[in-house]
Amino acid sequence: MRHARRWFHGCVGALLLSFAGLLCAAEVVKVGGAHFPPYVVKSNLQESSGLLPQLLDALNQQQSEYHFTMLPTAIVRRFGDLQRGRIDMAIFENPQWGWQGIDAEAVDMGLEDAELFVARSEELRDQHYFDELAGKRLALYRGYHYGFAQFNSDPEFLTTTFNANLGHSHDSNLLMVLRGRADIALVTRSNLYDFLERNREYARQLLISERIDQVYRHHAMIRAGAPISAERFAELLERLRGNGELARIFSPYRIAVTSAAADSSAAEYAAD
Repeated sequence: MRHARRWFHGCVGALLLSFAGLLCAAEVVKVGGAHFPPYVVKSNLQESSGLLPQLLDALNQQQSEYHFTMLPTAIVRRFGDLQRGRIDMAIFENPQWGWQGIDAEAVDMGLEDAELFVARSEELRDQHYFDELAGKRLALYRGYHYGFAQFNSDPEFLTTTFNANLGHSHDSNLLMVLRGRADIALVTRSNLYDFLERNREYARQLLISERIDQVYRHHAMIRAGAPISAERFAELLERLRGNGELARIFSPYRIAVTSAAADSSAAEYAAD
């Protein structure tokens, strides 16, 4: 019996050492996570949830060469964090959003979201309400880049030029519209339908635009000198696309999963 115990403990110890060795061998890739539902909900490490943690879990489960971990950042701080090497990768980005001049390589993730105009539903109000923004009170997300504003995210420019209220929550902006404190909110499609799923009583009270401000073709921005190359990260994403993991994670939020080279006309939702 004594020899059996020694053998058992020896085997367990060997397995633990082997597992620890695998973890040590894995290159740690730090991915910036800024609070922006449904992509990141609460960016602190203890309470964070959302699509980014799910994606990182899927990446870690499919291989042992790299260990992807989320490091909290903020929308207005992420450029500097990448430049300083505090994070290796910023994800769900677009090269148009201020990344010019930053030494980083873009990887097309083959994921598409969109920015929609949303107003309160009222009698005789139809899609023409969204034709003209002048004179209307806009509820926007601070630090965000909008197509109608030529992607200029400067708060003073947006408030003075477009009579905009800048907040830190799509939910709050939608509630401002519902309560008559703003005329139009611009909301990502994924967040809008997540909001309606959580607040079904508001579905008939909102008028959703057919007009789209912009289509987000999501990219990962990988800094020069990061532990993983752009080519390798693209390969790992292709595995997740091929085995259906990307569709499982993103399609319920009406985020289109496409091929990395596809245009928006090829977008498909598994939820549809």
